[in-house]
Amino acid sequence: MKVPFLDLQAQYKSIQVEIHEAIQEVMDRTAFAGGPFVERFESEFASFCQSSFAVGCGSGTSALFLALYGLGIGRGDEVITAANTFIATAEAISACGATPVFVDIDEQTYTMNPALFEEAITPKTKAVIPVHLYGQMAEMDSIIEIARARDLYVIEDACQAHGAEYKGRRAGSIGDAGCFSFYPGKNLGAYGEAGAVVTHNAELAGVMRRYRDHGQEKKYYHSMIGWNDRMDGLQGAILSVKLKHLPAWNEARRNNAQFYKTLLSNVDCIVTPIEAEAAKHVYHIYAIRVRDREALMKALLEKDIHCGIHYPIPLHLQEAYRSLGYEKNRLPVVERCVNEQLSLPMFAELSRAQIETVCEQIKAFEEVAV
Repeated sequence: MKVPFLDLQAQYKSIQVEIHEAIQEVMDRTAFAGGPFVERFESEFASFCQSSFAVGCGSGTSALFLALYGLGIGRGDEVITAANTFIATAEAISACGATPVFVDIDEQTYTMNPALFEEAITPKTKAVIPVHLYGQMAEMDSIIEIARARDLYVIEDACQAHGAEYKGRRAGSIGDAGCFSFYPGKNLGAYGEAGAVVTHNAELAGVMRRYRDHGQEKKYYHSMIGWNDRMDGLQGAILSVKLKHLPAWNEARRNNAQFYKTLLSNVDCIVTPIEAEAAKHVYHIYAIRVRDREALMKALLEKDIHCGIHYPIPLHLQEAYRSLGYEKNRLPVVERCVNEQLSLPMFAELSRAQIETVCEQIKAFEEVAV
């Protein structure tokens, strides 16, 4: 049985009629760049995230940049974040002229270790970006407490955590801003590129709205130097349709994760992901750990089971950030985890039979490996 890593066709077919109606409405009103469909989604998404405002933009990378820029982060500043994430987290910091400072992670949750965040603070530190990796939120109580004591901004990278919770609070709603990507493969994905920032700060929301639209207060009246980073009307309309289904899709992912965990509970060669006690994990990625990752990945691919690796080279060891001077073994937990993690197929429409097939082949690999 073929098991894809991700099946966007299955999701599309389940909502095809709704999607086509939404697209037709945009076409009929020719509201393509920003406009009423984006505004409607912004209102809906802010409410979903238990936040006051949402500002739609062109991508998750743009969302991170908007939040940093809007909070005044710039040249000479440092922003602390984790190294086991997509480069967009650090790129946004660099794009503002600031310097990313990478810290190690908790080995159980793969999210930022708050104690190491505190150790990394210097007089130049202006903000921290905890990454809610794979769909699980970081340990926000400690991070917020440390940041507030040092007068630092907290920007949540929630690009993989749409609908995730920490002590009953939704991702994006706890810090000064929460940044989301709607890349097509995300739990809430557009049909192209899109992103958003949520915040309780009305002034910040206003700055970000102006910046994304050429610094305009109104058409042709520019109060600041901005950029063109609007969300498309088509993406706003599509996301409004999909947002209604997100709670059910997230629950399906959680059920799939539990089924994986049950079937793999006695497989000694792997470590399955955990859900922290205070968290509600939404499993954007289901990443196991295995010592001989390449061999397992090859064995699964031979059976037409498709997996992924997130992320094989941590940011502090990327060529792009060589100038920061990080050496190998500087962040030992991150480096150990990224060398062992393998992302198994995970999406809401994944069937029990497909999960059983994946787990059967992992057990067969263990028997051969032993």
